[in-house]
Amino acid sequence: MSRKMKNSGIPWIGEIPSNWRIKRLKHSCALFGRIGFRGYTADDLVNQGEGAITLSPSNMADIHLDLSKCAYLSWNKYYESPEIMVNNGDVLLVKTASVGKCSYVDNLPMEATVNPQILVLKEHKDNAKFLAYIFQTPEGQCYIDTTKGGSTIFTISQEKIGNYFFAFPPLSLQNKIVFFLDEKCIKIDEMIYLQEKIIEELKAYKQSVITEAVTKGLNPDVPMKDSGIEWIGQIPEGWTVKRLKYVGYGENGLTYSPADMCGEEGTLVLRSSNIQGSKLVFTDNVYVSCSIPEKLFVKKGDIIICSRNGSAALVGKCALVEDEINASFGAFMLRFRTSLYNRYAYYLLTGVISNYKQLFSTTTINQLTLSTFNNLYTPVATENKEQQAIADYLDAKCSEIDALITLKQSKIDALKEYKKSIIYEYVTGKKEVIE
Repeated sequence: MSRKMKNSGIPWIGEIPSNWRIKRLKHSCALFGRIGFRGYTADDLVNQGEGAITLSPSNMADIHLDLSKCAYLSWNKYYESPEIMVNNGDVLLVKTASVGKCSYVDNLPMEATVNPQILVLKEHKDNAKFLAYIFQTPEGQCYIDTTKGGSTIFTISQEKIGNYFFAFPPLSLQNKIVFFLDEKCIKIDEMIYLQEKIIEELKAYKQSVITEAVTKGLNPDVPMKDSGIEWIGQIPEGWTVKRLKYVGYGENGLTYSPADMCGEEGTLVLRSSNIQGSKLVFTDNVYVSCSIPEKLFVKKGDIIICSRNGSAALVGKCALVEDEINASFGAFMLRFRTSLYNRYAYYLLTGVISNYKQLFSTTTINQLTLSTFNNLYTPVATENKEQQAIADYLDAKCSEIDALITLKQSKIDALKEYKKSIIYEYVTGKKEVIE
């Protein structure tokens, strides 16, 4: 039997069941934020065990909190603002930068508060998690009218957020919808996790294939000798082991200031974000107008390496410059130029750097200095013909693995879209929970 529907008056929601109500967010809960003197500085941050967790948007993963990396605020600052002390059952909503990001709090291990980017939604008259689910949908995100404050950072006022309209069914039905979505989303998340695990295994396999080829060659019957380097082990008899500074030339990147940045009429500066999937991409570009020394322009055949990054996993990622482009490279990058066959050199660096991660991934800084880079040991196939054969083999093998990774990623993307559509259909009343 079809349900009686009515126009919600909200374009992104459309029609809703006749017993659902439209109300402003501020009539469903109370909103609290860290404003004015209740802000804090870096001096108020302390070590773990010396204060309360201070949550930031980076802790908000999907509808859940990710507490794997936390900052801590001194107890004095924490107790200054009791209204934004976070408790299980609260909802967090970002109002600055990644506006609209939302999480439901249900796994706090200790006292917690929020940084100035986040609003805490408390005193709920409705099911708090039902509200958090609303914000997980692309449609719900599009509804949030972000405006620019006094800077280029997107922000929206607490008052404006409080005046947004949402559709709420009776509380008993909200509870049923949340229970249904929890069960459904757990199953979808498990499928996503399995695909992500397979991708990680494929990436590890790809790395092992590269390392094997650049340290052992392609001929299993060739005579071997000890390389003298533990991670390399034995190498073909005709190969050598050298420091990178003896097989090529490394160079630190360009230092520039914000005042040097300009439009596309300037010179492209390659950064970490320009390396995606071991390839150069040009979707997040920075251009500068300052004078650039000739030696800091890249050439076809150069290898660009991320030498410094907040994420240890990104340090050492590299890409081959396959075409002539008018570009330099930034200060957090290295450029390697060599007379080795360039695609072989790219795979060589990929294999070498991954085996020295412990030298530049620390708890304090993630940096591959030029001095460290130059002194890394590498096996080298001395014959150009063999270098080309190894590169051709790895091109084919890695393409096969990358295709599998792409297939698994497409499944993940489809599952995530399905999850969003399921949430949208039930939190807007398009589908009914059948008991």
